[in-house]
Amino acid sequence: MSRKVLITGGTGLIGTRLAEMLIDAGYEVALLSRHPGASRYRGFRWDPQAGAIDGAAVTYADYIINLAGSSVSDGKWTNERKREILSSRLAGTKLVARELAKGNHHVQAFISASAIGIYGDQDDRVVNEQTPPAPNDFLAEVCQQWEAAAQSVAEGNIRTAIFRIGIVLSPEGGALVPLARVVKMMAGAPLGSGRQYMSWIHLDDLCRLLIQSLEENTWAGTYNAVSPNPVTNQEFTKTLAEVLHRPLVLPKVPEFGLKLVMGEMSEIVLASQRVSAEKVLHQGFTYEYPELKPALESFYNEA
Repeated sequence: MSRKVLITGGTGLIGTRLAEMLIDAGYEVALLSRHPGASRYRGFRWDPQAGAIDGAAVTYADYIINLAGSSVSDGKWTNERKREILSSRLAGTKLVARELAKGNHHVQAFISASAIGIYGDQDDRVVNEQTPPAPNDFLAEVCQQWEAAAQSVAEGNIRTAIFRIGIVLSPEGGALVPLARVVKMMAGAPLGSGRQYMSWIHLDDLCRLLIQSLEENTWAGTYNAVSPNPVTNQEFTKTLAEVLHRPLVLPKVPEFGLKLVMGEMSEIVLASQRVSAEKVLHQGFTYEYPELKPALESFYNEA
């Protein structure tokens, strides 16, 4: 039984760990990349912005996992940066969809990333997959277009699952790194009001979730990829400080200060998103790290 997985965005935080876990589970892995020689995996060349892709890439795959997109948390959201955030997601997804539409392949499932940013700031209201996207919100707009591009694959009768990914916890990258750095400098403090909800997921749980959705035919449609226990920013910071054995010293970091430093990007840490994991639990997924403290301890228990 051939089990070949093609990953876009395979050199990013999620893709790197996912590829390792797929190999451990007995899959073959190849990456779509602009510089295919640079990785230890088999590589196919593509250039989404130019609409170019190696014709052999899609015909290689039994499954495609689409994670490509430039990081939303690198650098201020200038207009140019916003264009890049959107086009890096859209161009790649549309390119794969275009190839899949040609037929002559044996792809059984298309698994695509999206983000909980689609919900915008929801205060303390619990949101689920049925909640409509936030109006007039940059990230929500990006996610909608991204999901629509992925959804076009489903119209070609290929099983498609879209995961709205929360704040991914890993010591290797993402939001946890700067937060831990601040706490380690003994300057940890809740951001903004501290009351906003953070819907997080441990990197390994996210990868296990993606692998399960690839293996089981019942996964199709949209899912929130978050742990079942979102926490407020204040609780997150407090738990992180506890795990790192550091005191919390400063008062809250004022919202205007964050907006000054980060611009619109401050939305990522200031928007409150209390996202439900019910649908994923109903699908029979079991979290290894449903609670924040053990999740953080898995990274820092040497500290």
